[in-house]
Amino acid sequence: MARHIDADPWRAAIIIVSVYTLSSAVELEIDVRKSRFIAKIYPVEDRVAALAILHDLREQHPAATHLCWALLAGGHSGMSDDGEPSGTAGRPMLEVLRHHELDGVLATVVRYYGGIKLGTGGLMRAYRDAIAAALKQAQRLERIAQCELAINLNYADAAIVRRWIERENYVLISSQQGEQIELRIRLPAITETLALKTLADLTQGRAQIVLKN
Repeated sequence: MARHIDADPWRAAIIIVSVYTLSSAVELEIDVRKSRFIAKIYPVEDRVAALAILHDLREQHPAATHLCWALLAGGHSGMSDDGEPSGTAGRPMLEVLRHHELDGVLATVVRYYGGIKLGTGGLMRAYRDAIAAALKQAQRLERIAQCELAINLNYADAAIVRRWIERENYVLISSQQGEQIELRIRLPAITETLALKTLADLTQGRAQIVLKN
């Protein structure tokens, strides 16, 4: 259910979120039933930087059974189970990063199989626990304060608003279609006032900010 907010009290519909990254990379190894899980978490700017790190890790661990990862970096998020059963590695790692309100972070786990199968539940716990344990050693740094907007648009206004989002390098979190299009975006809180004015100008006041209940 969505409650519509008129233009004057738009500020009430803006969600301010604190986002953190790491001051430096952290590493920790755990052993689970003879398998080695080497967790290393890096601060990164984007997917390109993350892929370069993954390339280096593969060269450093050519005999590893799996190299699983999860990335949160603005609009450049992703994950990989790297041959583990689907949903048992990348997703639990990503959930840990989200729980810690992190962004601009690449989490990796190199696994050396020890000969004993862990099962789906055991794998999920192992990957989750490896990242959670490594994060206990990490120093978090607050990034630029961010805010989130949910915008209801007429279909005729959607293309120009999407181009504006891309031009400003704002993060498009989700897009849903119904009678109207709802775009949920994340942007630096410092740009909030200008963003609201620009949205009103681009759509001639037709854009509506909505507050999710």
